[in-house]
Amino acid sequence: MAGAAAYAFLAADTTGTITFVNRATEILFDYAPGTMVGQDVEIIIPPSFRKMHGERFAGFVARAPSRLVGRTIELTAQRRDGTTLPIEFCLSTWTEDGRVGIGAMMRDISEWRARDDQLLRMAHHDGLTGLANRARFAERLATVLAQGHSATVMLLDLDGFKEVNDSLGHATGDALLQSVAVRLPLCVGADVTVARMGGDEFAILLGPCGDPRVAAVTATRILDVFQATFQISGHTFHVGLSLGVAIGHGPETDPEALIADADLALYQAKRDGRRCFRLFEPAMRAAVIARRTLHDELSHALAAGELVLHYQPQVAFDTGRVVGAEALLRWQHPRRGLLLPAVFLSALEAHPMATGIGRWIIDEACRQAAQWRAAGLPPLRVAINLFAAQLLAGTLAEDVKRSLATYRLPPSTLELEVTERIALRADDAVLEPIRALHAHGVAVAFDDFGTGYASLSSLKRFPLTRLKIDRSFVRDVLTDRHDAEIIRAILGMAQSFGLEVIAEGIEGPDQEAILRAMGCHEGQGYLYGKAMAPQDLATLIRERGAARPNTAVA
Repeated sequence: MAGAAAYAFLAADTTGTITFVNRATEILFDYAPGTMVGQDVEIIIPPSFRKMHGERFAGFVARAPSRLVGRTIELTAQRRDGTTLPIEFCLSTWTEDGRVGIGAMMRDISEWRARDDQLLRMAHHDGLTGLANRARFAERLATVLAQGHSATVMLLDLDGFKEVNDSLGHATGDALLQSVAVRLPLCVGADVTVARMGGDEFAILLGPCGDPRVAAVTATRILDVFQATFQISGHTFHVGLSLGVAIGHGPETDPEALIADADLALYQAKRDGRRCFRLFEPAMRAAVIARRTLHDELSHALAAGELVLHYQPQVAFDTGRVVGAEALLRWQHPRRGLLLPAVFLSALEAHPMATGIGRWIIDEACRQAAQWRAAGLPPLRVAINLFAAQLLAGTLAEDVKRSLATYRLPPSTLELEVTERIALRADDAVLEPIRALHAHGVAVAFDDFGTGYASLSSLKRFPLTRLKIDRSFVRDVLTDRHDAEIIRAILGMAQSFGLEVIAEGIEGPDQEAILRAMGCHEGQGYLYGKAMAPQDLATLIRERGAARPNTAVA
């Protein structure tokens, strides 16, 4: 029966000489029929294991029946050509004619072992890049710390990766991540753990290492190496990195807390302008707690009706009348009073709730414009500042059109103000809703024009109707000829493109006079009034409606 068994079967005597094999055994170990019998069983044992095998075999014979009998065991065996394979075997013994026989049932478990190895690799490595994954990184970090060593964790992510995915597709984004995964280990050496933590976030473990100088040198080298471009699918990418660094010492350091500290430092690097690194400081933790508290309070503020809009008048120079107003967000805090955006805007812009608050601003501005009209005031243009999140959310056009329809307002009532931050991210996904709204009749203004390098390119890409001259040029227009020339250049460009212009930050009649002489027709600033409550603006509109042309009413 053994000769016909599905398993490989081998029998040997107490000297280790093979006395029987079935055909499956000969096939398994690549021997010709009849050539294994009479040889020592060590022919299927790799040389490096033979000494140990000999000792154990002798002990097995001496103490038979052994504890190994009947148990399934895995070991490495050797074929005739010297290659190895993992096998599973089960020993048995018997006595025949006073002689002890030893048998082994065997089978090749290479496929099982390969599947196990693959599962183990999948559990510890990122499927896209082949780097260690978050679980493996955390495990390695915990080991270094538990052994009493210091460890440096560096978290980094790619600046602008989302735009690559959105504009060129996930296949290109994946290819970029794979290229980053090839380049990054070259910056730190083969013995350093490099992991992909998820998305476009990567991690590096320097350990044992607790020297911030080493961390700084490493981070600087990574930033320098990533100055070089990537060539992928016919596209050239300049991939910037932001890095956060945290250092822990010994088993008293919690590995997950150390990763969280590095993440806080990464957040700080992004806030500080990106393409830089920051070393964790305890104050960062307090700052995050403060931001979270602020986010919670803002969310409550929206639901509780604590957010309000104030309106700064925009005046026509030739008539002195209010022709528009910029809607500016305020927070009527129950304990701290009326808060200006400087207190909370930076925390809001990077938060998902910006989309919801931006939607509320659009609706509230339209409601107020309709109320002014119902009160008998002349039609008024209302300018609204956009959050970048509103454009990326994909609902901006729908939100604006719905509010206009709800309050039965013509599209020309609204003017959407685009900042340079938005302009720099202006791919098709960003431009599509703006173009759709412009075609619908909504005006589009470029805010703070002339202050950044995105300004000129935006004249071509954006469907603009108006440029807003930044207050930094208006402030010294009477004394600084460079500011005056810049304003003249802006006015000339606007005329060439058929755009209207409004100057911000006008505080005195002399500023208005020179701007008017240059060809500017509208202004905004403290000369005409600070941002004010809706009822106060209504009063101002009535006052200036009766004023003489070119008469400033403070």
